[in-house]
Amino acid sequence: MAEGGSLRNRTRFGSRSNETMNHVDYPDDNYVEEIQLNSDTEVMEKPCPIQIVLAHEDDHNFELDETALESILMQEHIRDLNVVVLSVAGAFRKGKSFLLDFMLRFMYSQSSSSWIGGDYEPLTGFTWRGGCERETTGIQIWSEVFVVEKPDGSKVAVMLMDTQGAFDSQSTIKDCATVFALSTMTSSVQVYNLSQNIQEDDLQHLQLFTEYGRLAMEEIYKKPFQTLMFLIRDWSYPYEHTYGLKGGNSFLEKRLQVKQNQHEELQNVRKHIHSCFTNIGCFLLPHPGLKVATNPYFDGRLAEIDDEFKKELRELVPLLLAPENLVEKEISGSKVTCRDLLEYFKAYIKIYQGEELPHPKSMLQATAEANNMAAVAGAKDTYSRSMEQVCGGDKPYIAPSDLERKHLDLKESCIKQFRSVKKMGGEEFCRRYQDQLEAEIEESYANFIKHNDGKNIFYAARTPATLFAVMFAMYIISGLTGFIGMNSIATICNLIMGLALLSFCTWAYVKYSGEFRELGTLIDQIAEIIWEQRSPKKVFSKLFEVCKRRVPRVALTSALRHRIPTNNNRKKY
Repeated sequence: MAEGGSLRNRTRFGSRSNETMNHVDYPDDNYVEEIQLNSDTEVMEKPCPIQIVLAHEDDHNFELDETALESILMQEHIRDLNVVVLSVAGAFRKGKSFLLDFMLRFMYSQSSSSWIGGDYEPLTGFTWRGGCERETTGIQIWSEVFVVEKPDGSKVAVMLMDTQGAFDSQSTIKDCATVFALSTMTSSVQVYNLSQNIQEDDLQHLQLFTEYGRLAMEEIYKKPFQTLMFLIRDWSYPYEHTYGLKGGNSFLEKRLQVKQNQHEELQNVRKHIHSCFTNIGCFLLPHPGLKVATNPYFDGRLAEIDDEFKKELRELVPLLLAPENLVEKEISGSKVTCRDLLEYFKAYIKIYQGEELPHPKSMLQATAEANNMAAVAGAKDTYSRSMEQVCGGDKPYIAPSDLERKHLDLKESCIKQFRSVKKMGGEEFCRRYQDQLEAEIEESYANFIKHNDGKNIFYAARTPATLFAVMFAMYIISGLTGFIGMNSIATICNLIMGLALLSFCTWAYVKYSGEFRELGTLIDQIAEIIWEQRSPKKVFSKLFEVCKRRVPRVALTSALRHRIPTNNNRKKY
């Protein structure tokens, strides 16, 4: 038994726990070995469910309690044994924990034919209760791992796992998918607990959850999971398919059959389920009785449960947990020990805590997104086709102002088209896609502008014309400033003229050879910046301002030099 101080987040037994554990005995037989208590373990500590995956409702994230899990799986007598993990998953308030407690009775009393217990013994183990609110959150395992000897003489460790119910009012689709996928990835037998029937939405959710797990395991082509057992509770049609495994498999075969006249979507769901699991079965379980369903004080006593339910329960539990039926956990074809399982838990929880996996979405959200994306695509296609009629490849150059006016008219028309399409998701949800449409239209407009400018012969000659203008201007300014003695400015102008000439030669080579395209693009951008100033005055305004400040200063200095000797001569005279 693990040390009491190291097990966190336990679900403690209340006043019922002392009473309810009285029926549990630990027989000395060939199948189940009692887990020995260490000397430093609290003697009064009794087996109980341990929370190993914690659900954080505030940020809808999950955390692995490594300390609790390690204290269970790393016990010396089990850590190197191959592990059998039986998990029960499904919608909330459908009796998963209730079923697991009967499995606990079987594991503690395998040598006895009366393992199911006495008529007046309360049912204990994993916490459960009647009502409509959820009980289990995250993932729990039973603190005692059972060592079972199989018929071939090998010993395995059997672990029972309880999971948070899906589709309650506080869980997102991502929460449900994470819990189901994580339990399926780590279990050797996944019991899919359903009520009354296998509906098509049950299969679709199973497809979503298993794909979420397969994506995390990076097993795209092989069957990543082992055994899936559909457990149909409250089965009401025994006249069509009898209770138990035989009737269940017959029913399941019809439900998962791929027919030629089925819609492709329905065929894909069934093919996907078959591609995920090595073995698939089904068990039909009757309703436990009205006393169970309507009595708020029902505590699991067999006396209040219908005989038909107890009869089928005696078949179901050994079918899953009898030594000859145990399925050892395998990953990628290799059997997993308790020590290995701890590492797999750590690795898998990190995947679901990160952002590598896409977030699963509800059917409404996925449909609304597809609906809005289709409306965006349709409106954008209308815009592109209309703009092609205005400035397409075979159309002549159009004035930029006319192109902009046509763009604004088409943009408004396409937004109206988007709004007129019936869409799901509501106004706020659709607004995001309208903003996306507007952004994509503006991006397309920028491309049409470039395409239209390419048809302008003057636009094609813009770069060489700009460079020639710079060279000519620098030549004139250099001559003028050199003539009046401003040699530093003349030198700068000559340098700029040389750079412009070098840029022109480089640009011509790029256009001719197609090499160094990035450099050619840079030269075009610089020339465009100069060209867009629209007038030489703006381009060279700063240079002219400098010249205006420098010319009077130099002229004044030169005049003073000539006047000073003349004045001196006059004074001497």
